[in-house]
Amino acid sequence: MLAKRERNRADVFIILAVLVFMLLIGRLGYLQAVQGKYYAKLADGNRIRLIPIMAPRGTFYDRYGVPVVSNRPGFSVEIMPWTGPVENAVIDKLAAILNINPQEIQEKINRKPGSFEPVLIKKDLDPVTVTKLEERRGELPGVVVQVQPIREYPFKTLAAHAFGYVGEISEEQLEKRKGKGYKSGDIIGKDGLEWFYDDILRGVDGGQQVEVDVNRRPVEVMGKKDPVPGDDIVLTLDTRIQKAAEQALDEQLKYLQEQTPYKNAQAGAVVAINPKTGAILAMVSRPNFDPNWFAGGGISQVNWQKIAENKFHPLNNRAIAGEYAPGSIFKIVTGAAALETGKVTPYEQIFCGGRHRIYDVWCWDTAGHGNEDFIHALADSCDVYFYEMGLRLGIDNMEKYSRLWGLGKPTGISLPGEAAGLVPSRAWKQEKMGEEWLEVENLFIAIGQGFQMHTPLQLANVISAVANGGVLYKPWLVSQIRGQNGEIKQQFGPEEIGRVPLDPMTINMLREGLRRVATDGTAGGVFENFPVPVAGKTGTAENPPYDDFALFAGYAPFDEPTIAVIVVIEQGGHGGSAAGPVARKVMEAAFNINQPSPPLEQPVALQPGTIL
Repeated sequence: MLAKRERNRADVFIILAVLVFMLLIGRLGYLQAVQGKYYAKLADGNRIRLIPIMAPRGTFYDRYGVPVVSNRPGFSVEIMPWTGPVENAVIDKLAAILNINPQEIQEKINRKPGSFEPVLIKKDLDPVTVTKLEERRGELPGVVVQVQPIREYPFKTLAAHAFGYVGEISEEQLEKRKGKGYKSGDIIGKDGLEWFYDDILRGVDGGQQVEVDVNRRPVEVMGKKDPVPGDDIVLTLDTRIQKAAEQALDEQLKYLQEQTPYKNAQAGAVVAINPKTGAILAMVSRPNFDPNWFAGGGISQVNWQKIAENKFHPLNNRAIAGEYAPGSIFKIVTGAAALETGKVTPYEQIFCGGRHRIYDVWCWDTAGHGNEDFIHALADSCDVYFYEMGLRLGIDNMEKYSRLWGLGKPTGISLPGEAAGLVPSRAWKQEKMGEEWLEVENLFIAIGQGFQMHTPLQLANVISAVANGGVLYKPWLVSQIRGQNGEIKQQFGPEEIGRVPLDPMTINMLREGLRRVATDGTAGGVFENFPVPVAGKTGTAENPPYDDFALFAGYAPFDEPTIAVIVVIEQGGHGGSAAGPVARKVMEAAFNINQPSPPLEQPVALQPGTIL
């Protein structure tokens, strides 16, 4: 009986064992047949990793096809946190090789908690550092060196404020661009055209599927998706004129600081524009900076101190963000308003004895100009004449015509940070100061002083409107967006944003007065013997308790204008003697007068259909 019971128990165990074995066999078959691909994928996931390949940013070309912003290859070092936290020993060794603080590396890793994405540690490594990293690869699991495109500005500081610069995306910028394909470590445009056109310049990153060993070192490339470079942009800038404008302003600032009483003349701006289209030919702001400082592994402490400690703020684009009293350049607006409203006729004589007939305000020429009609008053920049115009017009008319000339609002140029300027009014003063407008303030506004503030770009539009008959164009810097195979994806051209309602007689009076400025008026000496007829207006803006600001606005040729120029020099003194010579040198470059031979850049033909 006992033996029979033992046999039955053994049979049960055998049956159970067979059932368990059959279940295991079935499960194994299921895993192989049904879920084999799934587990193969998991296995690959343990040994295959994706390494992103950064897309090169699009190239900038000037109006003649000269590359002015491009890319160059550079080495970068990244950490691949594929199998868990990066060991402190690895961080310490890497920091020692890169000569940086280990905490800096740890902070970059912490920005991607729990992520298997590569962490960019440093870009643009020198050959010595790359060699050290390769020699010690066995001690640095997960550390990878790869080639990435580095933004390059081959002409260094040339047009730095227009081009802008690039840098690693910040946490704040990443948050704002959430859902738009940006990730930590991306290089983005930070200012200028690099910022404005970042979406089309940045391209689409590629990647490599890489097999890694137990130490997380890549051993074989399993697959690759090539990056798609960003689109290129063709600019309206003329490199030759841009170089001439920068050199002229630099030389003039140096001259004023070293050979005149104007030691603080250390900042200024130049804008050159085609008055018939609004295309920007040159844009200069001083002081400047080298955008290459930001493009490699980030700006160094030494270079950042150069920028941060400069009280004239080198990163500010004064051409579009500098706001200045226009000085006597504003007499163009005052004069046009007076003629259009019938407050004066072109030939009415107003006597200048050096002082206004009612208020105790003086002409810049305290000896007086005698009897002045409109054209001679504009040529001589007679303050007394325009004091009278301000008195007759009143602030309401001057505000109205200021806005008709496009002042008091941004021009709309494709750059970040453009200022609106200020057109004062009765309502503005009451709101800001709680005071009524005074009649005597009309006199100051009429000659470009007082509360009003305008940017160099706005003043470039004013002088351009005189040159072209009253049309206000939106200033533009980009003529084309082109794909990598050369196809034109988008084309830009002149865009009219307004018209100054001027009678032909008013236009003719303005033009004739501005022509005389450059022949026998306040800029006569500057443009003496200049072979191309020029029209222009000097301006000197008071800046108490500091030195006056110098301004000049002009265009040429007088009969068929192709270039208009505005120059502003902070604390430079008189507009004619300080700003005028810079404008002359810009025009010399534009008309190939007294230029080096051969030209600085040989033009390269663009595709048909280019509009500049």
